[in-house]
Amino acid sequence: MEQEIAILFFLLKNALARAFRPQCLSVYLFFLLSACAPVGPDFLKSELASQNQWLESSEQGLEPVPADVSLWWQVFNDPVLNELVESARANNNNLEIAGLRVLESRAQLGIAIGTLYPQSQRINGNATHLSPPDSSGPTSNYWQYGLNFSLGWEVDFWGRFRRGIEASDAAFMGSLAAYDQALLLLTAQVVDTYTVIRATEEQLRISRENITLQKRSYDITEVLYRNGQDSGLDMQQANSLLLSTQSTIPTLESALKQARNALSVLLGQAPGSVNALLARAKDPNIIPLIPTDIAVGFPADMLRRRPDVRQAELQAMAQNALVGLAEADLYPSFSLIGSIGLTAGGPIDDDFDNLFDSDAITYSIGPSFSWPFLSYGRIRNNIRVQDARLQQALINYRETVLQAAREAEDAMAAFNGSTQQSVLLKKTVASSKRSNELAMLRFREGFSDYQRVLDSQQALFSQQQRYVTSQSDKVRNLIALYKALGGGWEDRRGLPMISPQTKETMEQRTNWGELLDGAYSPSDNADKQGGIPRPDW
Repeated sequence: MEQEIAILFFLLKNALARAFRPQCLSVYLFFLLSACAPVGPDFLKSELASQNQWLESSEQGLEPVPADVSLWWQVFNDPVLNELVESARANNNNLEIAGLRVLESRAQLGIAIGTLYPQSQRINGNATHLSPPDSSGPTSNYWQYGLNFSLGWEVDFWGRFRRGIEASDAAFMGSLAAYDQALLLLTAQVVDTYTVIRATEEQLRISRENITLQKRSYDITEVLYRNGQDSGLDMQQANSLLLSTQSTIPTLESALKQARNALSVLLGQAPGSVNALLARAKDPNIIPLIPTDIAVGFPADMLRRRPDVRQAELQAMAQNALVGLAEADLYPSFSLIGSIGLTAGGPIDDDFDNLFDSDAITYSIGPSFSWPFLSYGRIRNNIRVQDARLQQALINYRETVLQAAREAEDAMAAFNGSTQQSVLLKKTVASSKRSNELAMLRFREGFSDYQRVLDSQQALFSQQQRYVTSQSDKVRNLIALYKALGGGWEDRRGLPMISPQTKETMEQRTNWGELLDGAYSPSDNADKQGGIPRPDW
C-alpha cells in the first residue's frame, strides 16, 4: 500500500508539472497578482472634538489633573467593597455572555479570513460497477475507478474579501469594546448597589434611634396624663409621631433585602448569598467615605478612554468596509478553476492497479469569470443601503461623543451640588439635635407646651434622613462620574473572559483551538503591511 501511495504522489507531481507549463503559468500569475486596491471608501478616523477644561470648577475636590481611574473603586478604601467587585467580575453572567460574544466575533473573523484562500477544494473518489445493456456493445460487467482533486479560487481582484476581513476585524474589536463597556457598567452597578445597602442600613439605624427617643417622650406624656397633670392630647400626639416613625422600618427593611438580593445576582449568586460578606465590615452602617481630592483628568482623556465611544467608532469602521464589499458586486469576479485526478477501468481492462499508471492521469485548469451585469438595480440599491447605514453609524458616533461629554459634566454638577447640600444638612442635623434637647428641657420645666417637642423631634428625624440621603447621593454621583470618565475596565487583560467551567464545557463540546485562551487580545492575524493574513485553523 505504501508503494502505491508513493507512485500516486509521483504521478501527481508529473501531472502538475505538465499542467503548469511556462506558457500557462504567466496566465495564472496574472490572475493571482493583478488584484487592485479594494473598491469603496477608506475609513477616515474622526478627530474627537473636546474642550480643554471641564465646565465645572474644582472647588468641591475635583482636580483637573491626570487621573488613573482603572481601579477607581479602591479610593473608598473598603476591603468588603473590593472583594465584592472582584467576585462580580469573576462570576457575573451578563459579563460572561459579553465574553462569549467576543469569542463569536473572533470566530467570524476566522471565517472572513478563510474566504481569501481557495474557496472550493474537494477530493472525490469512486468505484463503480457497471452492467451495460446488450445493445451497447460490451457484453460483460466491468468496474470504473476514479480519484480526483478539484479546486476553485476566486481572486480578490476588487478587494471583496479584504473588505470582508476589514469589517469582521472591526466587528471583533467592537465586541472587545462592548465587553469593556459591560465590565465598566458592572463595576459601577456593584459599587452603587453597595452604597444603597449601606445607606439603607444607616437609615434603619437612625429610625430605630429616633423610635427610642420618641418612645421616651411618649412615656413621659403618658405618666403626666395618668397623674392628671396633662390632657390626653399630648399623649396621643406623641403616640402618633412614634407610630409614624415605626412605620418606616418595614419599608426600609424591604428595600434593604431587595438591594442585597440585587447585589447577590450581580455576583452571579443566589439571593441572600452576600449577607455574610456584608456583615464582615468593621462598621456595617458606614456609607463609603469619599477622599478629599479626586483627580478627574481632562475631557480628551475621557473620550479616548470610554469603551462606548470606541465601540461606536468601530461600528462605523465595520460598516464602511461593508460599503466596499457591496460595491465589489458591480464588477466581474475572476476565478481559477482546476482539477487533477486518476481514472481507470472499463470493459476491456478493469484492473484496479491501472489507476496508478501514468496514462490514468487527467487534469483541467483555466480561468473563468462571472459578471451579473443585469441586476435590475439590486446591487446599486444595496450599495445605497450600506451607505445609508454608514452615515447612521457616523452620526451615532458623533452623538455618542456628545452624550459622553454631557454625562461627565452632569455627574460633576451633581457631585458638586450634593457635596454642598451635604455640608449644609450636616449643620442642620446638629442644629436639630440641639433644638430637640432645648425643647425637651423647656417642656420638663414647664416653660413650653409639648407641641415644641413634637416639632423638634419630627424635624430631627426628617433632617437626619435627608442628611443620609445626601451622603448616599454624593457617593452615587461620584460613582456616576467615574463611570462617565470611562474607568473600571483597563485591568481586564488579566481577567478570563469566560469561567473555567464554561471553558471546560466548550472544549469538550467543540474544538476551539487556542481561541479560548487568547480571544481577549486584539487580532494579530491581519498583516499591517498589506500582506495576506494567515488562515485561522
